[in-house]
Amino acid sequence: MNKRSWSVFAGICGLAMISLSAIPSLAQMPEVKEKPAMYSYVSNWQIPRAQWADMEKANEADKAILDKALADGTLVGYGNDESLVHQQGGATHDNWWASMSMAGLMKVLDQFYASNTVTSPVLASATKHWDLIFVSRYYNWKPGAWKNGYVHVSFYELKKDAPADAVELLSKHLIVPMLEKLLSDGTLREYEIDTEAIHTSAPGTFGIVYVASSPEGLDTVNAAIESSLKTNPFAGPVFGSMTESNGHRDELLRGEGVYK
Repeated sequence: MNKRSWSVFAGICGLAMISLSAIPSLAQMPEVKEKPAMYSYVSNWQIPRAQWADMEKANEADKAILDKALADGTLVGYGNDESLVHQQGGATHDNWWASMSMAGLMKVLDQFYASNTVTSPVLASATKHWDLIFVSRYYNWKPGAWKNGYVHVSFYELKKDAPADAVELLSKHLIVPMLEKLLSDGTLREYEIDTEAIHTSAPGTFGIVYVASSPEGLDTVNAAIESSLKTNPFAGPVFGSMTESNGHRDELLRGEGVYK
């Protein structure tokens, strides 16, 4: 999803915050409620191209720990991805797992440290590595496993004078209603709106993440945004007033995962 699409469409939400009655289509949406916090641990790796096949083998070896944690309720999901749009100095691969508690994330991390997987040759070959921990209160998924899902991530930076509940308002009045519809019709397998739980960068950023079931799903999401724009006369000035235009970044990945 390109920056213009999210930015313009999000402007509809900004105006909806001023007066929902001005946007009947949004006002008629079912009420979106905040969910219990879901935490995600994301481990990013920059792996030399010659070792990419070995990374796939390492991911398979990790499943013994992850499947057990999923079965006993420690985790609600896990997966791995490879980047499709490579950025200079960026990650080529990631591993992630999700839990309804920070303790769940740490228990799985401890198991990896206690195993031999963290010292495997392919991980030792990484030229860069960094970890992130996110928290989401707006998310949903279809239970089960997927392969070759297309993962789209859009990061945004809030302005210093943005409302304290800007992410909540955008989620409730704009992002979640659209993504819920796309989830229900099978276009998406999962979505979440993330903020950092452990701030390794400056506070005030959030991410919109979704997993498309097929490459066509990427176009379907963009078409859904454009269709909504045609039925609403409002554009993006309010969203632009809350976010820094130079703070926007996108990622596109392909991967596999599973949710309970």
